[in-house]
Amino acid sequence: MDKLVIIPTYNEKENIEKIIRKVFSLPGGYHLLIVDDGSPDGTGNIIKGLQAEFNDKLHLMERSGKLGLGTAYIAGFKWALQRSYDYIFEMDADFSHNPDDLNNLYNACAAGAHVVVGSRYTKGGKVVNWPFDRIFISKGGAMYTKMILWMPVNDPTAGFVCYSRKVLSTIPLDEVHFVGYAFQIEMKYRAWKLGFKIKEVPITFIDRKEGVSKMSSGIVKEAMYGVWKMRSF
Repeated sequence: MDKLVIIPTYNEKENIEKIIRKVFSLPGGYHLLIVDDGSPDGTGNIIKGLQAEFNDKLHLMERSGKLGLGTAYIAGFKWALQRSYDYIFEMDADFSHNPDDLNNLYNACAAGAHVVVGSRYTKGGKVVNWPFDRIFISKGGAMYTKMILWMPVNDPTAGFVCYSRKVLSTIPLDEVHFVGYAFQIEMKYRAWKLGFKIKEVPITFIDRKEGVSKMSSGIVKEAMYGVWKMRSF
């Protein structure tokens, strides 16, 4: 019981059963923690209906409202640290992250990296089905972040990540400020500043086919201004 995949959800009824079954079909003995922010579409009930089938491998944390991606992951990280998980993953529910890549992230972490990023913008990585403006914002944001923070990560906003237990137990999780894309940057930046080794492995990111994107202009603005605040950490 050493690998936990954390998936935050809000209105993911179209995807949640499929992603759960896919993760549990993989070799490697992954466990799942779904952090659901009170999805009004019944996502939580679908998960509860599957828990008997998957016994102690499928866990659900229900929260009382849409509290943000960053706080969902922080809650999940703390839950994992209270248990015996050595490798903790972030992954989306909508198949934009291919669960088949979990083993690549794990293998890189087990081989000595402390943080492994499933990267769209390292050699071999790519994005499929995104409109030009979304790619422009994402790539531009990555370059902007690198220019300001000097962090050697090509895809700092990536949300497909494997952390070793040591990283999450060292970062002061209660001091993590941000909730959107800036949360992803902040976690990597804090790990890097603490001297942990970050490795990027290429992935193909595929835009969601079902459900609704949670992207907003507020999330983008948080990231733009947030990187300047991070320089003081």
